[in-house]
Amino acid sequence: MTAGPARSMLRRTALAAVAGALLTGGVVAPATGAPAAQQSPMDTIIPAPESVRPDPSATFELSPQTSIQARGEAAEVGEYLAGILRPSTGFPVPVNRGQLGTGDIALTLDGSPDLGPAGYRLAVDDDTVTVQATTTDGLFNGVQTLRQLLPAAIESPTTQPGPWPVPGGEIVDRPRFAHRAAMLDVARHFFDVEQVRRYIDQIALYKVNRLHLHLSDDQGWRIQINSWPRLAEYGGSTEVGGGPGGYYTQDDYTEIVRYAASRHITVVPEIDMPGHTNAALASYAELNCDGVAPPLYTGIEVGFSSLCVDKEITYRFVEDVIRELAALTPGPYLHIGGDEAHSTSEEDYTKFMARVLPLVAKYGKTVVGWHEYGRAQPEGEAVLQFWGTTNADPLLAEAVARGNKILLSPANKAYLDMKYDEDTPLGLQWAGFIEVADAYGWDPGSYLQGVPEESVLGVEAPLWSETLETSDHIEFMAFPRLPAIAELGWSPKAAHDWESFRQRLAAHGPRLAAMGVDYYRSPQIPWAQ
Repeated sequence: MTAGPARSMLRRTALAAVAGALLTGGVVAPATGAPAAQQSPMDTIIPAPESVRPDPSATFELSPQTSIQARGEAAEVGEYLAGILRPSTGFPVPVNRGQLGTGDIALTLDGSPDLGPAGYRLAVDDDTVTVQATTTDGLFNGVQTLRQLLPAAIESPTTQPGPWPVPGGEIVDRPRFAHRAAMLDVARHFFDVEQVRRYIDQIALYKVNRLHLHLSDDQGWRIQINSWPRLAEYGGSTEVGGGPGGYYTQDDYTEIVRYAASRHITVVPEIDMPGHTNAALASYAELNCDGVAPPLYTGIEVGFSSLCVDKEITYRFVEDVIRELAALTPGPYLHIGGDEAHSTSEEDYTKFMARVLPLVAKYGKTVVGWHEYGRAQPEGEAVLQFWGTTNADPLLAEAVARGNKILLSPANKAYLDMKYDEDTPLGLQWAGFIEVADAYGWDPGSYLQGVPEESVLGVEAPLWSETLETSDHIEFMAFPRLPAIAELGWSPKAAHDWESFRQRLAAHGPRLAAMGVDYYRSPQIPWAQ
């Protein structure tokens, strides 16, 4: 990589903002030059809530006596919140199951049914903070908003001087779309368990509730399959550029799934097929039509590989992989790829999918695939993930007519691996440059012709890793564009406003820096100084 010096400079720049942020609470003056004090944290929440009613006469303040009251299932969310508050405040913040007292935070599962399964009500007065929801998912979402109402220094891993005010008022909120996802490509470059955990923590702040892991491709196979051990041991032994690669043992993968669940995020695993399969073909010669294993591949071109559709062993292989992966994955979805199968004829592609789609259902999962697999006419609740660069595709209207759901990831809007501009040291540009305004400037509910909002499952921000090797690289490309996509997935359409978003995002720079996130300081955003 040639981006090392640039990465170091960008990290120093981002972290340099922390000192000022810790004193100001991360509030940035609007671009008009108005004093920072005029911008309340109630006005800087991302994603924008459905309803915000500030009460300027009230302020709650964390103190050494503050405790969290959370009974039953709510206690798990209480422990998570305490884990956020303790390092920076130095306060003990016990999680109790008793009665709410003055100076306490209450997490309760007695919310109105109108909130739905993921909504919440957050109320703040001088004496208490209360988060109500109908599920722990809703409580967790409310806690993410509470974090953002506190000064940016609350995200620091070390004790800070405070004070720790929370502005008074009431927020009632629920998501527009149920599925709000980020994708991490661990196939082209491998990221270990700790790096994935770090990304999970970062995306949780913005109420992302799905993590799509791209576990296999031409360049590497990243998940241990006990019935086909060479997939990981050999197929996972390299990556783009010829690095050492790596793979997750089944215990590793289980830990990722567990950790994601603790952040109320569901893992969606992907094994791409019948193309993007060189790592598998290199691992087992019998999966090739000619019985000859190709060499491992470390480039970035695609479309040249294919499983052998006419061999019965292909389907034994696919079923074994689906069976083992489904058993490790408690979430409802399993992604089978299906894109860019340029070396598979149309007839063979249809034949292959006709055998594979029932296998996903056999092992209790709902199939997801890139939108090209719509050619196989998947039935029922199957999901087509759109990644095109136009706003129309005939496969989508046909899918909607069958009752399929559409997940939106337009490459020229939502692909976080695209460069911000021509000077960006990382990323690609085949779908164009994507600045923050581009990532924010579209509506998932009306973007695709022939796809009404009721057929949209949600949005996803994919991050492909051809040029990414470290957590710094992930963060630089994901932030601040991922918060933009997250807001499109969560906030009501009426709340989508670029000027409002850029001002709110500006206040998040110090927060991201306090978290140690190496974000891109887009010139479109009036970042805090």
